[in-house]
Amino acid sequence: MKRSTCIALFCAAPALAQGLGAPAPNAPSKPDSPAVQALVEKAKKAGGPMWAGEEHFFCEAPRANSPNDPPIEPTKVFDNVYVIGNQGTVAYVIRTSDGLLMIDALSPDQTDTQLLPGFQKLGLDPAQVKVIVVGHGHADHFGGSAYFQEHYGSKVYIAAADWDLMEHPPAGRGGAPKKGPAAPLPKHDQVLTEGQPITLGDFKLMPVAVPGHTPGSMGFIFPVKDNGKTYMAAMYAGTVLTPGIVSDEGLATYRKSVAHFKEETKKAKVEVELQNHPLMDPIEQKLERLKARKKGEPNPFVLGQSNYQKFLDVMAACSEVNIARRKGE
Repeated sequence: MKRSTCIALFCAAPALAQGLGAPAPNAPSKPDSPAVQALVEKAKKAGGPMWAGEEHFFCEAPRANSPNDPPIEPTKVFDNVYVIGNQGTVAYVIRTSDGLLMIDALSPDQTDTQLLPGFQKLGLDPAQVKVIVVGHGHADHFGGSAYFQEHYGSKVYIAAADWDLMEHPPAGRGGAPKKGPAAPLPKHDQVLTEGQPITLGDFKLMPVAVPGHTPGSMGFIFPVKDNGKTYMAAMYAGTVLTPGIVSDEGLATYRKSVAHFKEETKKAKVEVELQNHPLMDPIEQKLERLKARKKGEPNPFVLGQSNYQKFLDVMAACSEVNIARRKGE
């Protein structure tokens, strides 16, 4: 099925996008109340100058990823980590002692235009992809997984709730039944479960359940290496980009999930921020800094533990803003 401007599971009718009940109706925009303004100021204070762009995105000017987001240069960002995709949506490929593990797989129509060309440019063999972990069950993340599963025997890991979301999509707008997914689904394969690590060779990835965007959204915590030194990285792979389409229940669940992920990443001493939708912290700027990096200079993806926690603090604070707006506070 050919896609025109978007894929059904990618653009996501509101109920499908969240998978947590019917969406709240879109309210006409109106000036923020003093209470909401105070919460916005709290978010700005939480992030400080470093995360001013993130605060502006999440609290004031959210936008969805788009099929028209410009491609990025496929890049080796750590000794064992590569990134492929575009400025709105990316996939990461991790080299292990027993082949490759990929986090997400872009949209189905980007397999031939971005994903496989990215492998070629980086000198990576797609046949070595043994494992694909998918952050949540929307087609801009699982899109290429069926291809890898069929052609290379890759094992596809998705949370149980999002396997169900993918295989039994809810009705679209107005309760009309959907005609089925526009993206090829991978065969039901492996399941992601919080606390059960995915191990490939010498590499271990820990899933953390973060429902809200979808019922089975996941975060990931895993080690990366930079010039031989190991750092802990994390990815919140179920970020809400546009809160207007999220149900009240979804927003409340999302707020709890951010707090849970903050707790887990703090325990793991995470200091590297990676995102599958790097819109709130544009990846292109970091790739440019990485390209110009001289010997001895820090990797721009390594932020330090405190700054990573501030990144999540802004997500949490802006969740409060969006909930308060919804309630008319």
